[in-house]
Amino acid sequence: MKNLTLQNIAAACKGKYIGPADAALMEVSSITTDSRKIEKNALFIPIVGERVDAHRFIPDVMQRGALACLSERALEDADYPYILVQSSLQAIKDIAEFYLSQLSLPVVGITGSVGKTSTKEVIAAVLGQKYHTLKTNGNFNNELGLPLTIFRLREEHEIAVLEMGINHFGEMTRLAKIARPDTCVITNIGTCHLENLGDRDGVLKAKTEIFTFLKEDAHIVLNGEDDKLATVKEYRGIKPIFFGMTSDKDVYADHIESLGLKGMKCQIHMGEEAFEVHIPMPGRHMVFNALAGAAVGRLYGLDAQQIKRGIESLESMSGRFHMIETDKFLIVDDCYNANPMSMKASLDVLQDGSGRRVAILGDMGELGEREAELHEEVGAYAGGCKINKLICVGPLSRRMAERARKENPELEVTHADGLECVLRELPELVHRGDTILVKASHFMHFEKVVEELKSL
Repeated sequence: MKNLTLQNIAAACKGKYIGPADAALMEVSSITTDSRKIEKNALFIPIVGERVDAHRFIPDVMQRGALACLSERALEDADYPYILVQSSLQAIKDIAEFYLSQLSLPVVGITGSVGKTSTKEVIAAVLGQKYHTLKTNGNFNNELGLPLTIFRLREEHEIAVLEMGINHFGEMTRLAKIARPDTCVITNIGTCHLENLGDRDGVLKAKTEIFTFLKEDAHIVLNGEDDKLATVKEYRGIKPIFFGMTSDKDVYADHIESLGLKGMKCQIHMGEEAFEVHIPMPGRHMVFNALAGAAVGRLYGLDAQQIKRGIESLESMSGRFHMIETDKFLIVDDCYNANPMSMKASLDVLQDGSGRRVAILGDMGELGEREAELHEEVGAYAGGCKINKLICVGPLSRRMAERARKENPELEVTHADGLECVLRELPELVHRGDTILVKASHFMHFEKVVEELKSL
């Protein structure tokens, strides 16, 4: 890893190197916090978690070929090099910031309330048509996941697409300090993490902390249809590039057509250029994600055909609008996470399903004082959708079920307080030929619902 000698690592994280002088000049081959993923000449960073203090794995990883480790305490009788630090978590952030600065490659940072991951996938697919691109995997988007993503970069990479997720004020500033994005993309400002951020104005303030470490020649790419983001006129002289559905935006779409669960079709305009594209994932929200991809692709010199190929190469991810076809059902696995905005978007897509359209929805977390009201809001929305059955799970979702019944007395609505009850009753609740949406916040463990449906 470029310039990641033990000596430079110790300096970057303000640690104290302890070990042979010649070893201090050796570069590490990789960096990990997972003792199971140790490879020869790796650096092991032990994290102190709620359940496990990973310092206990240090002797084993060193025996298996690690070059060195970090430690928050002196290691008596250590016959291997290590770096003594005050905090492993802070050290991993400092090391990631130093390492990324050595690579001198552009970084696209992506945040927003809804659609961060799917937008990241579109942007990476587009940029991948021209550049050797690294993107965030899974949910590695927080103060530990972002550094671990950066440590996957190698000198052959030409651009990084990094997802950045937060739920507190100040957190995005810390992430931005590590990533130093050349291009910032914000998808929208919604009603998530209100428990910590208060209201949508608070969400806007927290998300736009991503601009804190922007360079003078950086880019800002924003959803111009979002009422909060539309208020961002400039930041330190940088004028945003807006995308949306009307011709006054810098990048916009028209002739939008739903192909049901096979995706969306539209025409994308970029200045004087325009091209038709098939987005292979359903939902109007995917048009916005494609527009973000087009805007970023244009900034980095891709032509219309390269952008089109990138968008059309998209594949769905497990837990994020992943279509699973069994011999009985079409399951729409969207169970990774949920908030009111994403719930409504998923219900919109479900309406295009064949057979009975069944929504299995669970509690949404981190909504603060308005949690009951926001669950009712989703219930009202579900009641107005063209679906056949609504199954609500969890104590908060009782309000969702009640409001849906009130909104549409003809809609078949059931409610269960817990997941186990629904898992037992699934064979009676669903029928052959159903299209079934499965969605809730991650803590509800709705992946169990998906697995149970697959087994029926």
